[in-house]
Amino acid sequence: MQRWSGMSEAKIAAVQAKFAELGISFELHKHAAVMNAQAHAEAIGDKVPRLAKNLFVKAKPSGELFLIVARHNADTNFNKTAKLLGVKECRMADAKVMEDKLGVAPGSATPLAVMNDANHEVTIVIDKEFETGPVGVHPLTNEATVVVSGEDLKKFVESYGNKLKYVEFETAAPKAAAGGSAKPAAAPKAESKEAPKKQKQEKKEGKKEAKGDKKEEEGTGTRLAIEYKKTENFPMWYQQVITRSEMIEFYDISGCYILRPWSYSIWEHIQSWFDAQIKKLGVRNAYFPLFVSQRALQTEKDHVEGFAPEVAWVTRSGKSDLEEPIAVRPTSETIMYPAFAKWIRGHRDLPLRLNQWSNVVRWEFKKPTPFLRSREFLWQEGHTAFATKEEADKEVLEILELYRRVYEELLAVPVVKGMKTENEKFAGGLYTTSIEAYIPVVGRGIQAATSHCLGQNFAKMFNISFEDEKGERRLVWQNSWGLTTRTIGVMVMVHSDDIGLVLPPRVAPIQVIIVPIWKKDNRAQIRERCEAVKKILVDAGVRVELDDRENYTPGWKYAHWEQKGVPLRIELGMKDLENNRVTAVRRDGSKSDKKETHISMDDLARAVPTILEDIQNSLFQKAKETFLAHRSVCTTFDDMLKALDKRNVVLAPWCGRSECEEDIKKRTGEAAKELEAKERELEEAGVVQESGERLTGAAKSLNVPFEQPELPAGTKCVGCDHNAAKWVLWGRSY
Repeated sequence: MQRWSGMSEAKIAAVQAKFAELGISFELHKHAAVMNAQAHAEAIGDKVPRLAKNLFVKAKPSGELFLIVARHNADTNFNKTAKLLGVKECRMADAKVMEDKLGVAPGSATPLAVMNDANHEVTIVIDKEFETGPVGVHPLTNEATVVVSGEDLKKFVESYGNKLKYVEFETAAPKAAAGGSAKPAAAPKAESKEAPKKQKQEKKEGKKEAKGDKKEEEGTGTRLAIEYKKTENFPMWYQQVITRSEMIEFYDISGCYILRPWSYSIWEHIQSWFDAQIKKLGVRNAYFPLFVSQRALQTEKDHVEGFAPEVAWVTRSGKSDLEEPIAVRPTSETIMYPAFAKWIRGHRDLPLRLNQWSNVVRWEFKKPTPFLRSREFLWQEGHTAFATKEEADKEVLEILELYRRVYEELLAVPVVKGMKTENEKFAGGLYTTSIEAYIPVVGRGIQAATSHCLGQNFAKMFNISFEDEKGERRLVWQNSWGLTTRTIGVMVMVHSDDIGLVLPPRVAPIQVIIVPIWKKDNRAQIRERCEAVKKILVDAGVRVELDDRENYTPGWKYAHWEQKGVPLRIELGMKDLENNRVTAVRRDGSKSDKKETHISMDDLARAVPTILEDIQNSLFQKAKETFLAHRSVCTTFDDMLKALDKRNVVLAPWCGRSECEEDIKKRTGEAAKELEAKERELEEAGVVQESGERLTGAAKSLNVPFEQPELPAGTKCVGCDHNAAKWVLWGRSY
C-alpha cells in the first residue's frame, strides 16, 4: 500500500474539500511519486483510461503563462502549440515560476493548481478530447491521481476565475523510443523477408536518434530526450539531465533527494580514491553520532552562530517533549571534540587524525538544487589534532591538494586553490583554504571543497590539551576538512550537454557499453563475440557491460546510454564480426564530433583504455580552456562589473580590508538588481537571453589564489582608493 507523506495528505485533503463544496464526484488512486507522463501511465496501470500530461509554458514576448492539459499522444510541439495559443512563441517556463504561481513542484503540475493562483495569472488550456468524459489529473501532488469528468474539471477551473480555453491538438506521429521513459521497443522480427533491410535501416535510424535528431518533436512523452537547451533554460536542463540519466529521484521533503545507484556509484569512486589517499597520510576512519546536544553545540559561540539558521532540531519523541532539544549535526566539531579531550593526554597521543564518511543536515532556505545545495548531503569530514601549528599548516595544504586532484584528475574539472578572506572563512576557525570551480553557462563560481586550520580556539573551548616532553600542559592545534556530493553536481554542470550526461571515464559507473547489432540467424554468433569483447576489456581493467536486451532496438540503446553518459560505446554487427573488429563511438564532444572508430579484436586491450584516457584528458582540457576564457583580469570596478555581467569570474587587486570587501559585495548586488530588471525587460520584449538563468546576486570573494600574478607597486584596490595587497578571485556564486 502506497503511503502518502504528510504534505501530500494535506494537498489531497484541500482538493477533496473543494470537490465537496462544488459537488464534484471523483475517484482517488494512490501511487508512487512520478515525474513525467510515461511514469504516470506506468504507475497507474489500467485503472485510469485517460491521463493528462501537463506542460507549463510561457509566451513570448507577452510573458503570458499557460498550463497545457493534453492527452498523452497529443502533439505539443512548441511551434504548433504557439499557433494554437495565438502567441508568437512559447517555451517551457521556469520551475520556480510554476512553484510561485501554482504552488506545485515539477512532476505535480495539474489544472487543479488554479486554487493556488491567487491573482488568476495562468490560463488553463485543455485538450478538446477532455471536454467530456473522465480524465485523470494530479491532486497537487504526484503521489496520487484523481479522476473527474471533463465537465467537472471545467467547473473547478471556472470556480477560481482563471481563463480557460479548449484547443484541438493533433495526434503526434509514432516515433521510435529513445529512452527509459518510453515503453520497450519491439524486438526486430528477423523472420521477415525484409528483415536484413529493416535491420540496416533500424541501425541507421538508431544512430540518428543517438545523435539527438532535431526532427524529434517536443513534449511527446515517448522518449528520454532532453527538452531544454543548456544555454536557454539551465535550471530545467540540469533537472532533466540528472533525472533522466537516473541519478536522482525527487523526495517528498523539499531539499532532500534520493541518490540512485548511477550517482551513488560515482560517489563511491570518489570515496574509494580519496579514502586510500588519506590513509597513506595516517588518517583513520571512525564514526560519531548523528545528534549533538544543545549544550555542546553552543559551547563555541562563533561556531554555532555561523550554523544557527541551518540547524535542524529534534524536540519531540513520540508524544513527549524532550527535556533538551537535540540538534542534527550540521558538522561534527562539537560532537567529536569532547571525545578528543578524553583521548588526548600526552604528546604520544598526537597527532590524532580521524575521518568519517557520513551525512549532515543543513536546513537551507535558499532554493534547493540537487547535489549543489540540499538539506541533507553526504560527505567526508576529517578532524585532526597536532602538537604544533607547523604540523597543522602542512596537513591543511596536503588535504587541499588531494581535493584538487579529486576535481581535476577524477572529475576533469579545473579548480583554483587559495585562501578564503577573513569574512568568508569557516566560523570559529583560524583560516580556511579552498578550491573554487566555475560553471560556464551561468557564469557562477562555486566552492568545491575546503580545508580549515582551526587553530586553538576549539581546543580552548573543549579543553583539548596534552603534556609535552617537558611536562608542560599545552593546547593542541586542530584542522577540519570536508568534501561533499556537491562534486557530482559540479561535474554534471561543467561537462554535460543537450543530449544528457557526460561522464569522465575515471568515475563513470560503466566505462564501456557493448551494443550488439544482430538478426535472428546470427544472434548466437554476435552474442558470443560480444562476450569475448567483454572478457578482454574486463581483464584489461575496464568497467564494461553488455546490453543484450532483445526487446530494445540498437537505436534506443544508443540514446539511452548516451543520456546516461557512458564514455564509450562499442557496437558489434555482422560486418564487425567478419572483419575481426568492433566499432567504437565516443560520448564526449558535440554531436558533430561523434566519429566511429574501428578497433581490431587483437588491439582491444590496449586501444580501449587509451581511448578512455584520451576522453578523460579531453574533457579536462576543454573545461580548462573554457574556465580560462571566462577568467577576466580587471583593475577598475567598472571593468569588474562588465566582466561579471558577461558571466565571468574576475581576478582583481584588493586592499585586504573587510569593510572594502563588504562594500564590493553591496555595490555588485545593487548592480545585479539593475541588470536583472534590464533582462526582464528584454525578455518581455522577446529578446532571447544567453542563458535561462538570470545573473542575480552580489559578487563576493571566492578566494585569494595561491598563484599570485605580479602586483606592480602602487596598484590600487578594485573597490577603493587604498593600495592593493593581493589579487583576489571574485564572482557571483552558488
